[in-house]
Amino acid sequence: MKNKLKMLMALSLSVILASCGGKGGDKAEKKAADPGDVSGKITVQAEEEWMDYYKKAAERVKEKYPKAEIEFKTVKSFDHLDVIDQTDASNEDVADLFAIPADRLAGLVENDILGSIDSKKLADEIGGWDDFDKGIGGNFKIDGEYFAFPYNIETLITYVNKKNAEAKGVDLTKPIELNDVKDESTVLLPIFDAWYGVAATNSSNIELLGKDEEGKLFSDFTKDWKDLEPEKQATVKALYEYWKKHDAAGTKLFDPDAGWGYIDDTFKEGKGGVARLGGAWDAASISEQAGKDNLEICPIDQITLAGKPLNHWQSGWGLAINARIEEDANKKAIAEAMIKEIVNPKFATDLYKSTGKILENVKNDDYQKSDLPDSDKKIIEATIKSYEKAPARPLFKEWGNVWDTYKNAILSWNSVKPANEEEAYKQLQASFKSMMANFNK
Repeated sequence: MKNKLKMLMALSLSVILASCGGKGGDKAEKKAADPGDVSGKITVQAEEEWMDYYKKAAERVKEKYPKAEIEFKTVKSFDHLDVIDQTDASNEDVADLFAIPADRLAGLVENDILGSIDSKKLADEIGGWDDFDKGIGGNFKIDGEYFAFPYNIETLITYVNKKNAEAKGVDLTKPIELNDVKDESTVLLPIFDAWYGVAATNSSNIELLGKDEEGKLFSDFTKDWKDLEPEKQATVKALYEYWKKHDAAGTKLFDPDAGWGYIDDTFKEGKGGVARLGGAWDAASISEQAGKDNLEICPIDQITLAGKPLNHWQSGWGLAINARIEEDANKKAIAEAMIKEIVNPKFATDLYKSTGKILENVKNDDYQKSDLPDSDKKIIEATIKSYEKAPARPLFKEWGNVWDTYKNAILSWNSVKPANEEEAYKQLQASFKSMMANFNK
């Protein structure tokens, strides 16, 4: 759709140039540059809890563009994406400005849902980035164009049950090494799920699916065991030994359905769970499981695997504009002004209070100086510290095949019962070789 809009715009522009003189063009440019002349109506997707903050952001936009109209569509982000998936960008139920998770970017661009954004210009005007392209902003760029602007950062952090740690004699002043933990329940990692599993594989730079300099897909897990680097072998061995402990104890952690309930229950006081991973969005439920004043929040590197700190991804959400307004200079100006106000660093604390979102362009020190509760400050600090050390999340569409490929390989250990790490690796290798073969068909 975006390409069709550009073609129509090009035809319209040729007609205008043929019928107008140079002076008229100069006047048109001046008029478009005058904020008082920017007019139009855009729709903005917002969740119910976000509305107060978004309305105030819209008021600030209208101070700059008095003739602008901003209407809100109150709908949850994933429900809004469902509407997009079932229709297209022209559907009036699809907003002109909306939030998207990073992993949806490639598919939405491919389906001509998103319009390009002058993100570098916006970033310079908003401020706060040392190197915009090194963060999630650069990950929103496809073929030289930006199709979303950084909204909030996401990565995994470590939650610790303090009383369980004390009961087990776990020293929280130093990292918890998974290989040194004697029993299976101390560290609770759902490593059968790749969202959590990559925290382990990233620790030794295992590439589950990557692209080389020529854009060719590859996976470290197609290598023979003898060719896998020692530190990567150590990671696989640690994952296998962790599975082995749970298998011997007969726990349900490696049950894809019951595993989550096992983790939640074991993390309660007196049940033995000391450390688990989660996102900032999990804080309320995990805090309830741990009990009042019994939760410590740490960066993800509070847990190590084979001597290497766990490391997740630089992930998050972006703000995107609908392709249908890309060639409407007025509407696009209003939408970009709204983006600027939503992620305005001056209101970062208010944004967090309203949405729980942490901005990439605001320093941890600034959040720590705010009036937020100490518990929120700890969540923010742990998230920012973990995010800063993490690699960018892979957003190319082929990576979507990794989820089931990895999960099925890990869960196969339950039935195969590998005798050692090399036997366990054979299941991973077979699964990933099959995935790679499908790409070459």
